[in-house]
This record gives sequence, C-alpha cells and structure tokens, in this order.
Amino acid sequence: MKHFAKIVALAVTLALPVAAQDAPQSTADGARAAASALEAASARLANASSAEDRIAALTETLHAYENGLNALRDGLRRVAIRKSTLMTTFNARAGEIGSLLATMQMMERTPPQLHMLHPSGPVGTLRAGILMADIAPALDAEAATLRAQLQELQDLEVLQNSAATTLEQGLQGAQSAREELSQALSNRTDLPLRFTEDPVAMSLLLSSSETLGAFASGLAQTIDSEIAEMDTDAWNRMGRLALPVTGEILRRFNEEDAAGTRRPGLVIATRPQAMVTSPIAATIRFVGPLLDMGVVVILEPAPNVLFIMAGLDQGFGTVGQIIPEDTPVGLMGGSTPDGDALLMQANQGNAQNLSETLYLEVREGQSAVDPAAWFALGQQ
Repeated sequence: MKHFAKIVALAVTLALPVAAQDAPQSTADGARAAASALEAASARLANASSAEDRIAALTETLHAYENGLNALRDGLRRVAIRKSTLMTTFNARAGEIGSLLATMQMMERTPPQLHMLHPSGPVGTLRAGILMADIAPALDAEAATLRAQLQELQDLEVLQNSAATTLEQGLQGAQSAREELSQALSNRTDLPLRFTEDPVAMSLLLSSSETLGAFASGLAQTIDSEIAEMDTDAWNRMGRLALPVTGEILRRFNEEDAAGTRRPGLVIATRPQAMVTSPIAATIRFVGPLLDMGVVVILEPAPNVLFIMAGLDQGFGTVGQIIPEDTPVGLMGGSTPDGDALLMQANQGNAQNLSETLYLEVREGQSAVDPAAWFALGQQ
C-alpha cells in the first residue's frame, strides 16, 4: 500500500503546471531551415559567378548569405535559450522526476494483480482501482512528455555541435561573394551617365566644406555637363522605400543621443560588413571619404532630393552613374566573428552583433527632412 500512496502523491504533484514547451519543434526546425538556406546560398554562388547579369546574381547571392547567417544566428540563439529552459526545468523538478522513475520501476516489478489490493477489503480495493484509473493516464502522459523533452535536448545538442561547420562555411561563402561583387562593380561599364563631374569643383568643395549639410548644398556646383534628364518615380513611392541596410534604428530624426547631440537623420545599427544598397533607382552624386564620417555615398533619387549614407567602409560606383534599385553602393566596416565566436554569442543568448552604424539623412533642396517621409520605418 505504501507504493500506492506514493503514486497518489506523485500524481497530485504532476498535476501542477509545468514549463511551457514554447514550440520546441519550431525552434529546432527554424535553425535547420536556416542552415539549409546557407547551403543553398553556397550553390548559388557558383551559378552567380557564371551568370550573364553577374552583379545582380552576386547581389542576390550575398543577400541570401546575409539572410541565412542572420537566421542561423537567431535560430541558434533560440536553441540555446530552449536548452537552458529545459535544463532549468529538469533541475527544478529533479525530485519529482526521480520519484516518477522510481515509482514506475516499482510498478513494473510489482505483479499487476497486487496494484489494486487495499487492506480494508473489496470496497477499498474498488475505490483504489477507480483512483488508479484516473492516475495512470497522468503518469503515462508525464512519462511521454519527459521522453520527448529528453529527446529534444539531445537533438538540440546535436544541432549546436553541427552548426559550427555550417556557420564557418557560410561566413567564408559570404566573404567570397563580397569580394567577387566588389570586383564586378569595379569593372562595371554598362551603366548610363546622367552628368559628368568637374574634378576641380569637387576638390574645392571637399576642401572647403566643414559640415555634411554644407557639402550637400554645394554638390550642384560640381557638375561639368548634363548628359541625360532624370526619369524617376521616387515621388510616387514616398514612405514605402526599404532601408538601405538590414539593422535596427538606434536614433530617429532629431532624436537626442547620450551626449545630448541631435542629428537630422537616422542612426541604424547593423552587422559588420553588411551590404548597403540603393533603395530606389538613383543617380550617384558622391562616393568617397568625407570629413570624419568614413566613406559617404550620396544618391539623388529625384531632382533636388538627396539620400546621404555615411559610415561605410567601402563605396561602389562612379559619380554621375544612374543605378537601378537594390544596386550595392557599399559595405560596412568591422570584422565578422568566426564560427566559434558566433556560437559562443548564441549560447550567451546574443545573436545580433550590431556593432556598425550607418547614418542616413534625407535632404530636399537645402533642408534635411525626416527620413520617415520616404522610408517605411514601421515600429523599428
């Protein structure tokens, strides 16, 4: 009868709420899907190298690598959190789980006909049988849950161990795609020109400008001769453009930073070596180092409208070129952590590594305007 009392007490304990599963299958499946995306990107890199429109293919491939790496980082972070949750649950319920295992082992060793015997006689035995009929499903369900969680923990461990190779290959593939894209853009000669630049006027402007606003205001003086008129639908797409880089907005238009400084643009946190692209078809007005702002790229998507992007490490293109939407215009700086470092970040619950910042300013005429008028910022 002692073991029957233990069963009753254990069943009551197991009826208490347990930690939620938090969609365990989606956690592991998401990481596996991200790893598959990286493998697919690797296959696309070979095709991109031989594609007729190589720049477009390489751009798409690098997007695939960046998205795949981001997804895998996030997936591994979720895996690490899920593992921690499971281990915390197991540790907190170690006594209950031990009692469950001990009780079930004892029940297996006890002849079935003795499970229901009660010292008070047939009536007690009947009541015990009814109670046992209610308890047994709870024990079976808890045992099944425990088995599933132990299997999940094992699967997550295997997934983490296999991720290092996938991450390393993905990082190498992304770097190869960046190098090939940079070379292809440097050799590009197929883009139309809207105007030619006066190098003397540009040199004077660079040496005399003390602020970004002053430089932007003087750009019109650097045109040597107009070649083509500007044909754009930018005004029709106001408020719906995607940001030029994937990341998180740290500060918005005229929002004060920790030092009390306000800037008429967006500060976007992004990952090292992230690709920066043109949000819309535009004319390149400037590419190069400027003041203390790193490499600056200035695009003109519509007459008297400038998109100014500062803080890049590399800039692509030639002043006067008309570039299509989503054309790479540069890369952010910084160094990408290796696979082991990324795994360590994921295990610590941090998969972001948004260590680089891009400054984005929009000017209409002589005035800076809120980029939210042009870009779909949502709740970022």
